[in-house]
Amino acid sequence: MSGQQAEQGVGEFAVGGTAHAKATSANPAPRPDEEWELPNGFAHVFYGENHDGIRRPVLLADGFNLGPSDLEKLFQGLDDGGDYALLTEIRRSGRDVVLIGYDERSASILDNAKTVTAAIQRTIAERQGNAPLTVGGFSMGGIIARYVLAKLEGQGIDHQTALYLSYDTPHRGAVIPIGLQAFSYFIPLANKFARQMDSPAAREMLWRHYDRETETVGVAPEREKFLAELRSVGFWPQRPRLIAVANGRGDGRGPAVNPGQVALASIGELIYPGTVFYTQSEGHEVVVAELKRLFPAAEKTITTSGFPELDGAPGGTLDSYGILAEMLEKSGAEIELNHADICFVPTVSAVAIRDVDQPDDLYANVHGLPPEESDLDEFLCSSETTGHTRITGELGGWLLERLPD
Repeated sequence: MSGQQAEQGVGEFAVGGTAHAKATSANPAPRPDEEWELPNGFAHVFYGENHDGIRRPVLLADGFNLGPSDLEKLFQGLDDGGDYALLTEIRRSGRDVVLIGYDERSASILDNAKTVTAAIQRTIAERQGNAPLTVGGFSMGGIIARYVLAKLEGQGIDHQTALYLSYDTPHRGAVIPIGLQAFSYFIPLANKFARQMDSPAAREMLWRHYDRETETVGVAPEREKFLAELRSVGFWPQRPRLIAVANGRGDGRGPAVNPGQVALASIGELIYPGTVFYTQSEGHEVVVAELKRLFPAAEKTITTSGFPELDGAPGGTLDSYGILAEMLEKSGAEIELNHADICFVPTVSAVAIRDVDQPDDLYANVHGLPPEESDLDEFLCSSETTGHTRITGELGGWLLERLPD
């Protein structure tokens, strides 16, 4: 492979929202009892123990990534990706699981909302008896489910849902470093990472977005439009009880990532030599990345202004720099990697209690805040920083205890 081919191939990866799909064992997912084709997506239905149909349904929506949902891998990740077999425990408790996936995970939240809406309606139509629904999702799936329930209420449609739940969902926005976003477009050919960063879902979900056309940083117009749409349906559903868990800590402590440090650098003479990514600092015109390439030769400095110290904030982490480092090494680069994992969904965003913009809010001791400040009825933060959407006994067991009878 030539140096030009190696540089151009670095972007064949995606980040965000799939930590739950990294199963730690080779155990195959069980065959679904039913498979549904839905608008813009599909669902797999798994009956609870001793059930021959849907009786006590728990609907769970997939999150953000590039390409179609893989519900087999999602099931494996939710059962084998942590220390708690969430779906097995839900089914063992006599409840049925409806896993919801999309034809394209990076499509607009509003498009994938049609899938969740259809899944709710079909569940109600096929349910045996009248047990209420639980509806929620992982990461961005929690936003989609939240919007759907609120919209159905506004339309006067009975969603028959008693409980809404979200698992490390970015209710106030998620964070992909601006330097990484800019790098996706610095790669001289079309690539997966750039498609993901420029997708409708990324533009709607990310707290701040790097625009490839204007090379500016700000709130994407698509996010503003989505928030306006969410506002138009009342922001939250009013009928179900609202609960959530966060993979980040609630005591104001985040991962050990200090601002202004080298997170990742290509230190050899080939494959983006001299490219450096820095952890986010506060200030005006703060350098977050120095991008350099050989084919065709180019350099670009990426800066931010008015950003808090996001990378080390309390929250569920994503191996954003680790994923890129792996791709650089595969392409032949010599690298320095100091911070593979950084904050992706701040705790205050996951439990909808503060915004991300101000340092005092971002690093707030959630345990010391009045719980009524949250938009939720009840929430739980992880006692230790964990990977985004990682299933733990602490968080999964807490959710199981709160499922309706």
